[in-house]
Amino acid sequence: MRQWIERSLWDVVPRDHRQSARDLRRRQVVTASFVVLGAVVLGILLRLEQGSTEFVVFSLVLAAVWTVGAFASGPLHLGRIARHDLHHRPVVQPLVLGAALAGIFVLGALVVREIPWLADQVRGVLGFATEGYLPVLVVVTAVNGIAEELFFRGAAYAAITRRPVLWTTVAYAIATLATGNVMLAFAAVLLGVLVGLQRRASGGILAPIITHCTWSLTMLFALPAIFGV
Repeated sequence: MRQWIERSLWDVVPRDHRQSARDLRRRQVVTASFVVLGAVVLGILLRLEQGSTEFVVFSLVLAAVWTVGAFASGPLHLGRIARHDLHHRPVVQPLVLGAALAGIFVLGALVVREIPWLADQVRGVLGFATEGYLPVLVVVTAVNGIAEELFFRGAAYAAITRRPVLWTTVAYAIATLATGNVMLAFAAVLLGVLVGLQRRASGGILAPIITHCTWSLTMLFALPAIFGV
């Protein structure tokens, strides 16, 4: 188990993803520009009623901003992890880690629901999950999870030259904190650290995407049941 965790989160797989100074600078400029654009779209999104058609549309627009920004910044890599002395695309490991993180959040939710002001924070997040057509909510949740990882663990991570795990987690938490929801920002920190370590170890975005989507989709179904909304 220890070796499995180390290979998934800690052991850095050798790769050559070096960028020239010019390419790095271009990536940094593009990434910064799309951070500003994303902040504008997020500001509009937060003023809309959760579950409304406009809310869904702008959620997808925000996902499009992150996705376009990620690919416009420069090359992105899927990444690999070591297994049996060979390098493989990470699929099973991030699924397990995403499910494990979701399990931790479920246990935490059982405690949080007994604390009124924290429970209210979570119910504020769940407004989107309880107002709308379920298949649409699943698609929006998955699309946004993929887009966020493309940008934050793809473009932003590659644009930061020192302590990218830390700074991409901070950036992701700040973007989430803009919602004004403390519990959502706390979740962003824990998720950000986990997927940041996956990005550092594997050198790519595949593991973070799978973990993020596994976690977020599990939360979409589990939390409304726990909090009775």
